[in-house]
Amino acid sequence: MRIALLSYRSKAHCGGQGVYVRYLSQGLAELGHEVEVFSGQPYPENLDPRVRLTAVPSLDLYRDDDPFRTPHPREIRDGIDLLEVATMWTAGFPEPRTFSMRVAKLLRSRTNDFDVVHDNQCLGYGLLDIARQLPVVATIHHPITRDRAVDLAAAPWRRKPFVHRWYGFLDMQQRVARRIPKLITVSSASAADIVDDFGVSPDQLHTVPLGVDTTLFRPRDAPRIRGRIVAVASADKPLKGIAHLLKAVARLRLTHDVEVRLVAKLEPNGPTEKLIAELGLADIVTAVSGLSDELLAGLLASAEIACIPSMYEGFSLPAVEAMASGTPLVASRAGALPEVVGDCAELVEPGNVEDLVHVLGDLLHDRQRMRRMSIAGRARALETFSWPAVGARTAAVYQQAIERHGRPSPTAAAARP
Repeated sequence: MRIALLSYRSKAHCGGQGVYVRYLSQGLAELGHEVEVFSGQPYPENLDPRVRLTAVPSLDLYRDDDPFRTPHPREIRDGIDLLEVATMWTAGFPEPRTFSMRVAKLLRSRTNDFDVVHDNQCLGYGLLDIARQLPVVATIHHPITRDRAVDLAAAPWRRKPFVHRWYGFLDMQQRVARRIPKLITVSSASAADIVDDFGVSPDQLHTVPLGVDTTLFRPRDAPRIRGRIVAVASADKPLKGIAHLLKAVARLRLTHDVEVRLVAKLEPNGPTEKLIAELGLADIVTAVSGLSDELLAGLLASAEIACIPSMYEGFSLPAVEAMASGTPLVASRAGALPEVVGDCAELVEPGNVEDLVHVLGDLLHDRQRMRRMSIAGRARALETFSWPAVGARTAAVYQQAIERHGRPSPTAAAARP
C-alpha cells in the first residue's frame, strides 16, 4: 500500500504523537508498505530510512525558544497563514485546522500517489476535502475533551474563558470525526470516551493498541539507583497529575531517601516550578526535557519506580516503556491505564496524595515485590505490544477504508497481469 501519514506536530517525546508517527511508519515499512509522512513543525526525528518525509511548514508560532511569537509580515504567505496568526492572537490553538488545510492543498495534485491517507489526531476540516478524493483513516488517541475538563477544573474563574477559547478546535474535531468512516483508537477505554464525547458511532472505531521498541526499552545490567522515581509527562498540565506526585514525595522524603527525575518541559515560573519551590523539593527533584529515545530508555532503566499519576490517559506510552524497561510501575486508576498495565502495576486513585504516599512507600520497602513487578512488566510488554503487530492491524483498517471508498484495492491491483 502507498500510505500518506499526516501529523500536525511530530517530534518524538514532545508528546506521544511523535512516537506514534516514528514507530508506526517504521512498522508499516517493515511490512513492505510505502509510507510518506506529512508533518508540520516540530518535524519528526530519526524516521526509518525507508520512510519519506514531506515538510508542511507553518508559521511555527509555538517554537521552544520563542513561544507565541508574532511573525514578521514578510512571513505571511497566504490566507491560511493569516488564519493561523489571527487564531493565536485571539487565544485559540490553530494548528490542527491550518495544518489540515495546507496538507489538503498539497494532496490535490497527488491523489494518484497514494492508496490511503492516515491522519494522526489532527481532525481538521481539510480532511473532509481529502476524503472526497482518497480513503481517509484517522487516529484519535483520546478525546481532547478530557484535557479540557481537567484544565477547566484547575483554572481560576478569570482564566476559564481563555481555556474555553484555547480548546475551540474541539468543535471542529467532533464534526470531522463523525464524518470519517474509519477511526482508530488505542484502547477500549478511549473508544468508549470517544463515543461519549465526540458522538461517533461505535461501528466507526477500531481499537489498535500502541507498541514499544523492546530492544531499546529494556532492563540494563547496571544496578538501579536507590530511591529514584521517574515520571514522564508530555505536557506541564493538570491532566498529568504531577502536582499530586510532588506532594506525595514531600511527605515520602521524611521517611525515605528518594529522588525524582521528572521528564517534562516545565513552564518557566509556572505552577510546577513554583510548587517544587514551595514544597522545598529543589534538592531532590530534577526536571529534564528533550531527551533522545536512548537517554529516556536509560533513565527509565535506572529508576526503582516509574510513576504515572495522571488524571486521565487514553493509552500512555510511558507506561508501556516503563514495563518494557522492567521498572516497577505505580499508576493512576484512570482512563486506559488499568487496561494497559493489566496486573503488572500498583494502581492508585487519581488525585489521591495519601494513596500515592502509601503505595510508593510500601513498594520502596519491598524489594522482592519490585523484582516480581519488574519481571511481569517486561513479559507483558514483550507479549502484548510490538510495532510490527500494530502496523499489521492498522493496515487491515486501511484495507477496509479503501474498499469502502471504492478505489481499486492495492492488493488486487498488484495481482493483475
